[in-house]
Amino acid sequence: MPLTNYKQVIRLEPKNKTYTMSFISVYVHYVWATKNRIPFLTDEIRKDVFSHIRNNAESKNIFIDFINGYMDHVHCLVSLNDNLSIGKIAQLLKGESSFWINQRKLTATKFAWQDEYFAIGVGDDSLNTVRKYIANQEEHHKKLTFAQEYEKFIERYGFNIIKK
Repeated sequence: MPLTNYKQVIRLEPKNKTYTMSFISVYVHYVWATKNRIPFLTDEIRKDVFSHIRNNAESKNIFIDFINGYMDHVHCLVSLNDNLSIGKIAQLLKGESSFWINQRKLTATKFAWQDEYFAIGVGDDSLNTVRKYIANQEEHHKKLTFAQEYEKFIERYGFNIIKK
């Protein structure tokens, strides 16, 4: 897979001049959890769910560079495009995949994602590090729960969380 998702939007050639616009290379590391962190994403369905999220994204012109997760959450490295916001991408990926999981009755009870999510910008020099981190989720969570990982994200990125 390419390391960047460059897209030429418009190319005009009036009177021997060439104008190009909108080359984008902005990556976002998304993390979102199942509702109430219920471990719905079992070994039996996890790969199918991630594959579906990737295929659905592609149909919406969303480029997923890397996706993985564990029993109760997903990590997704996405290259932004020129017409979808960070929030809209999260809504499209989470909403449609939740519907798909329920439609196919992949879980014993109704499936849902939590409303919240993390979205962290990733620099070009960190892409491979983030890919490796996402790839090693199963091994990573043998040592650390998602709740512990969540707290580390909050601390590392300086999010102010208001506890209800």
